[in-house]
Amino acid sequence: MTVLVARPVAARVSSGQRHALVATAHMRLMMLMLLFAAAILVVIARLAMLAAFAGSDAETRVATLAARGDIVDRNGAPLARTIDAWTIAVHPREVLGDKMDIAAKLAALMPDRGDRAWFYGRLTKDVSFTYLQRRASPALVEQVNAIGEPAIVFARETQRLYPQSTLGAHALGYLTREGHGMAGMERVLDERLLDPASNGAPVALSIDTRVQAAIESELGRAMTTFSARGAGGIVLDVRTGEVIAMASLPTFNPNRVGMSSPEELRNVTTQSVFELGSTFKPIAMATALDTGVVASPARRWDATHPLKVGRFTIHDERGDPKRWLTMPEILIYSSNVATARVADEIGPERMQAMFRKLGFDTKPDIELREKGRPLWPTYWARTTTMTTAFGHGIAITPLQLASAYAALVNGGIWRPATLLKVAPGHAAAGRRVISGATSNQIREMLRLVVMRGTGRKGDAPGYRVGGKTGTAEAASGGGYDRSRNVATFVAAFPMEAPRYVVLAMLDSPQGTKETGGWKTAAYNAAPVVGRTIARTGALLGVIPDMSRDINIDEMLPMLWQDPAHKPVTGQ
Repeated sequence: MTVLVARPVAARVSSGQRHALVATAHMRLMMLMLLFAAAILVVIARLAMLAAFAGSDAETRVATLAARGDIVDRNGAPLARTIDAWTIAVHPREVLGDKMDIAAKLAALMPDRGDRAWFYGRLTKDVSFTYLQRRASPALVEQVNAIGEPAIVFARETQRLYPQSTLGAHALGYLTREGHGMAGMERVLDERLLDPASNGAPVALSIDTRVQAAIESELGRAMTTFSARGAGGIVLDVRTGEVIAMASLPTFNPNRVGMSSPEELRNVTTQSVFELGSTFKPIAMATALDTGVVASPARRWDATHPLKVGRFTIHDERGDPKRWLTMPEILIYSSNVATARVADEIGPERMQAMFRKLGFDTKPDIELREKGRPLWPTYWARTTTMTTAFGHGIAITPLQLASAYAALVNGGIWRPATLLKVAPGHAAAGRRVISGATSNQIREMLRLVVMRGTGRKGDAPGYRVGGKTGTAEAASGGGYDRSRNVATFVAAFPMEAPRYVVLAMLDSPQGTKETGGWKTAAYNAAPVVGRTIARTGALLGVIPDMSRDINIDEMLPMLWQDPAHKPVTGQ
């Protein structure tokens, strides 16, 4: 009986325990599920955060680049394109193989990227992810994949490619990491290149890659020969203001802009301002003639001795003729003394008015955002008027000088420069700065400078070149550095009906044995222009013709009759 009575009690105890165990199990299961759910929420939140702060940036960049239109030169040659490319990267902390061996294999496959030490540094870097190569070809991806290292990863990525490498880099510019224009025309055209309404149509610049390559090549050659700090060059259409070429050295590669220094990124032609010396003298002559201050270029000016004005003395170069000079001779011999006398009669009001007409008091007129502000005199004393007439005491960009010369030779119309291709008949109206008659006289004088004066080495046979040299001491610390020059030659061709202005500028060139130690523009900048015109004239539609030239009969009687036509050195 005792046993029979005890069983129900035991059964009831076991049933209660089972209920308790089940309840406990349910509670544990619920807690586990809650913990699991919380973990999932954490993961989802983390993924969402990564997507918001990392993934979205990458996706936005890819989407932005994918929609960005191309940039081409005036003839349709590609300058900037959006392409699909491969990216090769590595997770350094997850590398399984021998890192030194892998580095050696990578260096053999990508020697332009770095040596074995460079790749080993990447493989041992204390980061979770780093790039090895961007814009990689499918063939390279296949070869790297064959190494068999699982920590090396590959991805398709849309990227901006500049197929001409460094050519025209400062005009083109480059992009931000997010795929927007950071500098150059990439920045100027940012909205237009991203506009869906454009249907991906490329934007044509005014640049001609053939001319761009020629002037960059000649400037680079001169920069090396004369050990110059930098150089700038421009080819400008005098009828439309189109920039056919814009060169700035040292340059950079927009495909690898992160490896460039601030000096390389600076556009010398639009951002840097210089005192451009005697290249201002034709502007002074044009001002004197056009305002009626001087009735005829045949009038003579005293250059027999230095000109003293107060405590200042204005000199000419050693060896220049110590006599009275006509206007053509002032330019041929590049006389500071005679130019100062002309400027003294012009006066500060007329001189300033001409400089303002030419835009010398404001930043250069062009689409680029990278523009320097000219150094305009704060007080126009008598000596200021005299010295600015030969390019001292006022500093402008090379582009502003090129635009001014275009106005001097094209009949007297100043137009803003542009890096966009201009359709026929759609050039900017511009503004008149001198009369057509004055422009004709200046063209004849500039031609004589190349035929008989300081611009002889800037000639290109058959192209009827006319121009003016300028050599000025570099401004430094509120004064001048006598050991450094800025050498410039600016010319136009063909002078009987000018089509193009060509400018070359060298910063701090040095003399050589071949130049007899001379470091003036006549020996270094002028030859750059002559060779550039000889290489590109026919490409620009100007056919060389030795039987044609501008009529200089009006000017010839104004010249000192020197049968030997001895070369003029000077400025």
